[in-house]
Amino acid sequence: MTPTPDILRVDALSVSVRTETGLHPLVSDLSFRFAPGETLAIAGESGSGKSITSLAIMGLLPPPAVRVTSGAVILDGRELTSLPEDQMRAIRGDRIAMIFQEPMTSLNPVLTIGRQLTEAIRAHQPISRAQARAMALDALTAVRLSQPERRLGQYPHELSGGMRQRVMIAMALALKPQVLIADEPTTALDVTVQREVLDLLRDLQRDTGMAIILITHDMGVVAEMADRVIVMRAGRVVEQGDVRQIFAAPTAQYTRDLLAAVPRMRDRAATGSENASFEITEQNQIHDIRFTREHPIARLENVVVRFPLRSGLLNRTTHNVHAVEGVSLTINPGETFALVGESGCGKSTIAKALVGLVPHQGLIEVDGQKLGSLDATGRKSLTRSVQIIFQDPMAALDPRMTVGGLIAEPLVIHAIPGDHKARVADLLSRVGLQPDHADRYPHEFSGGQRQRICIARALALNPKLLIADESVSALDVSVQARVLALLGDLKTEFGIATLFISHDMAVVDTIADRVAVMFLGQIVETGNRAQVFGNPQHPYTRRLIAAVPVPDPTRTRPETVRLAGEIPSPVHPAGQAPDRVIMREVSDGHLVAQD
Repeated sequence: MTPTPDILRVDALSVSVRTETGLHPLVSDLSFRFAPGETLAIAGESGSGKSITSLAIMGLLPPPAVRVTSGAVILDGRELTSLPEDQMRAIRGDRIAMIFQEPMTSLNPVLTIGRQLTEAIRAHQPISRAQARAMALDALTAVRLSQPERRLGQYPHELSGGMRQRVMIAMALALKPQVLIADEPTTALDVTVQREVLDLLRDLQRDTGMAIILITHDMGVVAEMADRVIVMRAGRVVEQGDVRQIFAAPTAQYTRDLLAAVPRMRDRAATGSENASFEITEQNQIHDIRFTREHPIARLENVVVRFPLRSGLLNRTTHNVHAVEGVSLTINPGETFALVGESGCGKSTIAKALVGLVPHQGLIEVDGQKLGSLDATGRKSLTRSVQIIFQDPMAALDPRMTVGGLIAEPLVIHAIPGDHKARVADLLSRVGLQPDHADRYPHEFSGGQRQRICIARALALNPKLLIADESVSALDVSVQARVLALLGDLKTEFGIATLFISHDMAVVDTIADRVAVMFLGQIVETGNRAQVFGNPQHPYTRRLIAAVPVPDPTRTRPETVRLAGEIPSPVHPAGQAPDRVIMREVSDGHLVAQD
């Protein structure tokens, strides 16, 4: 039998950046090859050289600072690294295409989707605008974007993140390339939208026979999508081979560490914990369960948050965004309460309402104080009890201040007496950093270290409640595992309660004591971790759990999680409101919205 010829071959590729001291290698001696219809995953953590490799293949390295110093990239028998830009431009998009991680930065915000698609098509094919528009419409239809004719006339900001990513896929596939490079295509997406995008890529590959290079740090995505895997670290290949072989018996210690750090959903079918009652784990034994139920650190009753939308000559409110609609919950001292759901469900709005950043209706009580009755002094005092850890640590840290100044700032604002320098050194040590790091600036640290700095600053005032808003979603899996372990240690040591906001069900299953699932501003299921994950009752909860990528290539995902239609809108005309869900108790503390 004649072997299938390679569609793309990379031979001993090295990429370097020019620095004051000379060339510094970013990728060293990388070689691989793959055939049509094959999916090759390049996995590794930030800084491993994954994205640099993709840019080198596409001829998009920023000259003259970064360049290919040796090796070759051969596409269908043609060497690419030595081609002039005009010839490479003809290949790029036509023969080989790329989907970037953040679609909003890749799409022109002042051009309609149709204009961008037709321009990309006409740049490679001498056809009329009408023909290009027809091809653009076919491409949007192929990626199963709802109302494709309407989408052609819309701008990128009018689409959700998942819809924008579908537009990027349509743009990449409009000319039917032989090779598609997908650089972290699902990292910032909700788990169900991620599932849709992965299913879409798999279907399109089956229909067109294209080869895919999948660049990711998510080993669950690798297990589900890839035929072969290359694991990179610091610009070098540490291991490569068949996906099943790599997951079953990794030979490199780095690969083993990477796989061990991946958060996994517990197999409750094997342990028989589907109907388990409240779990008193080692972490939450530090407090008395009866006391916590009578004296919660935070209590919300029938909380409503709406944002008005104004239009017309008189600028009247015509619609309202019903971000939170009648939410009630309690958070006990020393427990981790998780809010899960997709983007736009109201999770972060609840966090902002808890600290008084958005107006609300209903009762919010924190540490025995009713939020609505507090004056400015009382609100300032409340911040000593409640602190937030935001998703993007770099955006939350002032780049002009040293780490020591950032951590000491809450102590200064609240006029806390004592040796602030010693307090800062102690906090840095508690989050796994060195006391001498206090003299450095945020840009001198990695993403995981910056998140630890944010945690240290949040702990400066000895809060009773930490709000972690998607605080680990953008981190590499090993860094994520260390931050989650740190949050668990802080709960054990100080009895700090945590409101953990996430769309990652596997992470929530790792850290949470109790869970509430949100959909369109309302809680549709709540209970302890074993109840919600071991015996999910609401269809939306089951869909979220089923969509989680499993880091096991031998496991077949059920086809029942394919989504149909769009999520309903939380926007309603003024004077109208969505129907409130009615909760019923399935078992002790396990509540589910009635159909």
